[in-house]
Amino acid sequence: MRKVFLLPLVLLMSTTVGFAQSAVTAVWVENRENPLGVVSAQPRFSWRLQSDKRNTVQTAYEINLKEGSATAWSTGKVNSNQSVHVVYNGKPLESGKKYTWQVRAWDNSGKPSAWSKPAFFTMGLLNEADWKASWITPGFTEDENRPSPLFRKEFETKRKLRSAIAYVTSHGMYEAFINGKRIGDAYLTPGWTSYHNRLQYQVYDLTNQLASGRNTIGVQLGSGWYRGNIGFSGQYNVYGKDIALLFQLEIEYSDGTKELVISDGSWKTSTGEIQYAEIYHGETIDHRKEKAGWLNPGYNDSEWSSAQVAGFPKNTLISTINEPVRKQETFKPVKIFTTPAGEKVIDFGQNLVGWVVMRFNGKAGDSIFITHAEVLDKQGNFYIDNLRSAKCRNIFVLRGGQQEVFEPHFTWQGFRYARIEGIKGELLPENFEAVALYSDMEPTGTFTSSNPLINQLQHNIQWGQRGNFLDVPTDCPQRDERLGWTGDAQAFSRTASFNMNVNSFFAKWLRDVEADQVEGKVPFVVPNVLGKNEVNSAGWADVATIAPWNMYLAYGDKRLLETQYNSMKEFVESMRKIAKNDLWNTGFHFGDWLFYRPGDDNDGRAAVTDKYLIAQCFYAHSTELLVNAAKVLGKTEDAASYSDLLKRIRTAFVNEYLTPSGRLVSSTQTAYVLALQFDMFPEQLREQAAKRLADNIESYDYHLTTGFLGTPYLCHVLTRYGYSDIAYRLLLQDSYPSWLYPVKMGATTIWERWDGIRPDSTFQTPGMNSFNHYAYGAIGDWMYRSMVGLDTEEDGPGYRHIRVKPHIGEGFTHASASLKTYYGTVSGGWKKENDELQMTVEIPANTTAKIYIPAANAESVTESGKALSAIAGIKINGGEKGYVVIETGSGKYNFIVKK
Repeated sequence: MRKVFLLPLVLLMSTTVGFAQSAVTAVWVENRENPLGVVSAQPRFSWRLQSDKRNTVQTAYEINLKEGSATAWSTGKVNSNQSVHVVYNGKPLESGKKYTWQVRAWDNSGKPSAWSKPAFFTMGLLNEADWKASWITPGFTEDENRPSPLFRKEFETKRKLRSAIAYVTSHGMYEAFINGKRIGDAYLTPGWTSYHNRLQYQVYDLTNQLASGRNTIGVQLGSGWYRGNIGFSGQYNVYGKDIALLFQLEIEYSDGTKELVISDGSWKTSTGEIQYAEIYHGETIDHRKEKAGWLNPGYNDSEWSSAQVAGFPKNTLISTINEPVRKQETFKPVKIFTTPAGEKVIDFGQNLVGWVVMRFNGKAGDSIFITHAEVLDKQGNFYIDNLRSAKCRNIFVLRGGQQEVFEPHFTWQGFRYARIEGIKGELLPENFEAVALYSDMEPTGTFTSSNPLINQLQHNIQWGQRGNFLDVPTDCPQRDERLGWTGDAQAFSRTASFNMNVNSFFAKWLRDVEADQVEGKVPFVVPNVLGKNEVNSAGWADVATIAPWNMYLAYGDKRLLETQYNSMKEFVESMRKIAKNDLWNTGFHFGDWLFYRPGDDNDGRAAVTDKYLIAQCFYAHSTELLVNAAKVLGKTEDAASYSDLLKRIRTAFVNEYLTPSGRLVSSTQTAYVLALQFDMFPEQLREQAAKRLADNIESYDYHLTTGFLGTPYLCHVLTRYGYSDIAYRLLLQDSYPSWLYPVKMGATTIWERWDGIRPDSTFQTPGMNSFNHYAYGAIGDWMYRSMVGLDTEEDGPGYRHIRVKPHIGEGFTHASASLKTYYGTVSGGWKKENDELQMTVEIPANTTAKIYIPAANAESVTESGKALSAIAGIKINGGEKGYVVIETGSGKYNFIVKK
């Protein structure tokens, strides 16, 4: 890789003209700002260099790390252009310690930036022995509804505080408070992992929340994923029947003395207003049963039960490395109406995931029922059949006497509409608000175009991601499922990395993928709550290779690739073990899930693709990704061995599934898409195969017929083989089946099925008909990387070496996109106006770019009014199939191509 950047670096240093000084504008440790609870022995430091000069590159950096006022690590000036994932190389970092750091960077003008603003991180508990707290459980016998237990502990601070750090986790979900105020702003903690193998804890800085003198810790728990109803067949207690708390508060006083407040048998337990809480079914809150004042010092808890100490393990405890679930957007009612069936319903205008906050003044004992739904039926009535057994209903019981505020704690709903029961008279919009919940990933990508329907499609793609990236990548957020389906995640992972920064999100979840693998085999859902995984399903299990590689490409995160390498390798080996003569043609497979199937198929129009053909394609793809990873990580023996295996897999495919003339045994769009995408055809047969694909699409009157596995690659393959015009026709198709059909039917998220609502406004089978299911949103990847053309070269992943190659199509006058990377914002766009094509590009500092300008020759292109040859720092590489190709460095560029 060093060879790749050496020439551009020399070029840019020789062509830069100095203007304003560069600055370090953002810093991260382990891909997060000021993280608490870092447990890596060698955390990685990243920063963003910003400059208004073109062709700015970093030539050196210096990091200074302190523990208190003492320097713990100083790099001195290091001559390097690396600004992302610089590995710590100082003395061992200590459990629980807080470190502050700054960085400055030199650019190719020879001048250093100012030091960055001080940032910090704290170390987590690095050893099991660091945990002094005991697991505690309620000291009373729970009733069958499992009301949420309350835990409380009073303690006293004796001197002036220097710091107070809390470490908290639970079996079930928890909400913690100090002196009546909520600790942190995370929800559904400790999050969902493979609990038997990995249980997250969260770290909170309570230094500014403790009072001088008496203090009270209060914690309430909910059953959550740990023991609540999760998965199919009404199963409970997947991980255990208990509900438990582990809490450790480490206090340091200004005089250097320390004190621990830990969960133990001295804590008191009871129940309160949360009488019932289940993820699928909702929450019951009875304000009459609130223990008023229990969160404050001085409360009389003499009638509470003492907590019971439990011997649950601590060797599975891990620090949280990803962003927590937080409250996000809020929505006021856009319409309140009475349905033909006489029900009072609120429309919030957006299919979202979260809950309704209600404010109401009523009589003591009055019960208000809020039930949630995604859609209305053909008659305009509230429709909940597609929720299956999930009740999705919150019950609020009033205390009476004043306005009361209700919102759930340990459940969530997927909905656009809310049915309100128990309120007489008119519903007032000011009394209701919908709150969206999802993992607090930074929004990074934008896309817009001249077509309003495509812009709504982009909106739907992003809201499908928001609703389903709720600590794990769930398939749907509304019915009795909400599981981390691996097939959905792999299909959407690259699109996800454009819309939001999902680096840490996937790093966390992929460790659970590995934890739940059995002899290399990957379960259908992760965390696995469906039982023993005895087989790999092609395109589902391949998440073990596809997602790590996509994260490496999107973020340049080599450590994630290192961490997942054994998982990748064991998965490929699990396929090799059952393959016969390198042919994987056994076992259960979901196949091209939810492909096009007409209701009355008398002439074979259903697009059925042989499942073993699909399996062989993915076997090859995962093997190739393993080869790629081995090369990146310097595992030369593995790279050679699996390269040889890859050749044999492709040969077996040709012998089994391909006729001598180049026709596949399954003549479906998915068959040709996968075989072309994964290079299964001999090179001399690829062009004819692409023509067969194009002809197939034309035969369906330019409609797609692909399912979950073929759809993500469909337009990419068409563009790769010169059929971008057909890709555009598919994108703009607005009748079923197509991406725009749900948009025209009023969708605000991506549907599970192409025809979730049929043209006659009736529904697909309610047993499987989600209206918030992100997999088909994978078309976004083509919109960003092909239509606008923003991509990263594999020799400079994470957008260190950028490729901008737009494919201009009919039906649009303009399209543009932007992406926040660790280096800064990459953006591109094109606009057709009169006899000109305008193309804008922004390249961040410390990166290089290869830009493909749609033009016949360099003479027809100007940049900011000047000939390309007159622009310093631009190297013209010649032409390539309708493009003028240039290489350049950072800066904003405005190209105009004369027709």
